Formats: sequence, C-alpha cells, structure tokens
Amino acid sequence: MSSKTKIVVLRMKEIIYTAIFVGFGILLVMLLFVMFRPEKEAAQSASADPLYIPGVYAASLTLGSQEVDVEVTVDPNQITSITMVPLSDAVATMYPLMEPSLTSLTEQICRTQSLDSLTYPEESRYTSQVLIGAIETALEKARVK
Repeated sequence: MSSKTKIVVLRMKEIIYTAIFVGFGILLVMLLFVMFRPEKEAAQSASADPLYIPGVYAASLTLGSQEVDVEVTVDPNQITSITMVPLSDAVATMYPLMEPSLTSLTEQICRTQSLDSLTYPEESRYTSQVLIGAIETALEKARVK
C-alpha cells in the first residue's frame, strides 16, 4: 500500500479571488431574499376585511340659517382626514369655535381611528358634540355593509 502524498499548491491570488466571489454570491442571495419576500403590511391589509368604502363622505349641519358640510375622507381601513366646508363665509365669523374644535377632534380621530373617548374643552362641549354627530353620520355612509 503505497500511497503518495499529493501536495496542492494554491496561490494567494486564487484564494483571494475565490473569497471575493463567494462573498458576492452570498450578498446576491441575501439581496434577492430581501427584494422578493412578501411584505407583512401588504399581507395583513390584503387579508383583513375593509372597514370603509374608500372616498369622501359628507354630512350636513344647519347652524342657524347657515349650512356647513363635514367631509370625512376614508381609505379601506382608516380615516384619513376630516374637513369642514362652509357654504358661506359668515359661518367662521358667527361660530368661531367650529374650526378649532374640528381641528382638535380630527387629530384625535385620525390618531386613534375611533370616535370613542374623545376629549374636548368644556367651553366647546356642545360644538364638539354636534361635530361628532356629523362625523358619525358621514362614517355610517362610508361603512362596508
């Protein structure tokens, strides 16, 4: 049994090239994995049932002799904005608490996505309650039945 020892001679240049190509191969596999994996948000939003039909929904308020529309903009699963569209410039003058109350309510509703446990100052209690009623009416129009 004579076995001859084989000696393999590797040049340092070959080892470095091999290491670089292996590194590029690993980087390519990681890049492909990151690019083509499904995103969690897309999978969750696609599987969840939508709450609203996307669009802009309005509810009218009568303030004295003036009319105001409260418009609620919704996506399939969230409330995106709430605005007040006065049909007359006299509304802002006659009802100065409407705009600040709506701004405060809009921030809370868009953050929590709920009309429950909203807070408002005591001096604008009735104004806020009227606005919440109009927002509820608009959201009822937007809900998926």
